[in-house]
Amino acid sequence: MIYKLSTGSEFVGIDGVRVRSRWWYLLPILFNVIGGVIAYFVLRDDDLRKAKNCLWLGIILTAINIVSMVIVFAIFDMNNFDYWSSYPSV
Repeated sequence: MIYKLSTGSEFVGIDGVRVRSRWWYLLPILFNVIGGVIAYFVLRDDDLRKAKNCLWLGIILTAINIVSMVIVFAIFDMNNFDYWSSYPSV
């Protein structure tokens, strides 16, 4: 896509669609699925491809976080299965 500078600091593509910044990818990276949904609704009218990519990035990062937390808690639970019974009763 070839960009031309329009008024201000916006870039407009050859097809007349406003091109949004790549900085929008930080929203789903920092806030996972919530940031992806926010970025999607902000970008969907101007750059649908980037909006969908932000949404998918948020969903994928959320899934990675959930899976890693399940693994960590499963390992912690397996190593400390008898954790509470090791304390003397009062």
